[in-house]
Amino acid sequence: MGCGDEKPPPRGGATVLMTSPPDYLDPQLAYTTRAAEADWLAYTPLLTYRHKNGSDGTDLIPGLAQSLPRVSGDGRRYVFTLRKDLTYSNGKRVLASDFARTIERAIRLGWGGREFLTDNIVGAADYEAGRATSISGITADDASGTITIQLRRPYGAFANVLALPATGLVPRGTPFKDLSDSPPAGVGPYVIADVSPNRGWTMVRNPRFEALDIPGIPTGGLDRIRIRVESNPRTAVQEVLQNRADGIDPGTSLPPATLRQLDSLAADRFELKPIPSTLYFFLNTTIPPFSSELARRAVVMALDRPALAELTGDAVDPGCFLLPDGIVGHPGGHCPYGDADGEGDIEGARQAVAESGTAGQAVTVWGEKTSPDRAYVHYYVHLLKRLGYSASQRLLPPSAYFDTVGSAAVNPQTGVERWFNDFPNPSDFFTVIDARAIAPTGSRNLGRVDDEFVQQQLEALDLVTPDKLHSSAGQWRDLDEYAAQKAYLAVIGTELVPKLMSDRIDFDAAVIHPLFLSDWSTWSLSGG
Repeated sequence: MGCGDEKPPPRGGATVLMTSPPDYLDPQLAYTTRAAEADWLAYTPLLTYRHKNGSDGTDLIPGLAQSLPRVSGDGRRYVFTLRKDLTYSNGKRVLASDFARTIERAIRLGWGGREFLTDNIVGAADYEAGRATSISGITADDASGTITIQLRRPYGAFANVLALPATGLVPRGTPFKDLSDSPPAGVGPYVIADVSPNRGWTMVRNPRFEALDIPGIPTGGLDRIRIRVESNPRTAVQEVLQNRADGIDPGTSLPPATLRQLDSLAADRFELKPIPSTLYFFLNTTIPPFSSELARRAVVMALDRPALAELTGDAVDPGCFLLPDGIVGHPGGHCPYGDADGEGDIEGARQAVAESGTAGQAVTVWGEKTSPDRAYVHYYVHLLKRLGYSASQRLLPPSAYFDTVGSAAVNPQTGVERWFNDFPNPSDFFTVIDARAIAPTGSRNLGRVDDEFVQQQLEALDLVTPDKLHSSAGQWRDLDEYAAQKAYLAVIGTELVPKLMSDRIDFDAAVIHPLFLSDWSTWSLSGG
């Protein structure tokens, strides 16, 4: 074998443990963070994000496109040009027309975020309804690599939509069926292989990707990463502590006692990392008692956020605003009611309840039958009783929870909810109080907030493109402070996720991404 034929030295492998499997591994179906961890490394969209920790990872960068989009003056036309000589992991050439087929595939398969597409792209709703055989608002020229997208109305966050893994291109001819057991080819540093449904899969380094030389996207420091489902979080932690596995999925909810144990046993390879998320109790503004602003204020005023954080082993950073730190517009000032780091004003809250005329009313608190949500619900029921309500709880399995509380037929009064960003744009967080997100089923605005001022502000702010977000930070901050004054949510704070690794992995170099959590493309062996 000549020198030019020598194989590069092996880069090693690693094992990651997840406590539950992703919903899908097919990129045009997947809609959970566990799925996105894999898909964003295997299916690069036109745009993507920097592979960095914290707010540095929220910057949009070109992916398969040569540059950020050219946007028309009216904000309704986006034009991209593909990079030259792109190839999929199977060797097939990437064509501009593959983008349209990818979007059609996501819509036809029923991807959970398809409203981002059907609500915005001209002709996408007609395609979903079967009134058209293609999406009229997407045109492509394979010869020049140009892709043009026409929107129904300006939507400033649309560039963020085009960085979601579900828009990552797949080859022409990819069947319109669930391919989770054998995912299609993509363009990315890794390929998803060896899928064993509900048990695990392997991320195999894509040898074709490095030659594409796409700036800002790592080519992968390990040859193989095996993801294995281990349902018991305590077992998963012990395997990593004993170096039988190399990491746990940061989406794992660890018992408080386990987190405290890690602080003492593995301080050099364990850390709690904030992610752009908001944990809160929703308050239904359309029915008693929380149709009363005074009643809503009472709940917010009474919250002991440090006590709630302690229920999780301090895996929550207490806060009182919808926009978390790291998202443009985060207020960062004093809470309008109570103190983020205080015990809560029970007497002031009881007085507000009395003034509201809602004392004695029955309140059912909804939550998931899992840790730590069960503890949150128990705390909340006890608090409501102290404020003068007749409170009880209703716990559901996670698989049934969102569909149930999001149903207008159920119309729950209050309960536990969390918002983890679809993309790092304040407009995404405001979905939870946006009247446009109220729906008969699957409502994302669980408080059914319909505030004319909020809607007017969102209509204007929704036009701001990601590159100009910082110029509108003051307006987003004012809107968040207004929502807090109206007590539309009883915000608890921002959730922290565990970063835990074996001694084999370079802990400092491994990224916890603000959208996709573990960035396995940044993993390498210690000293390697």
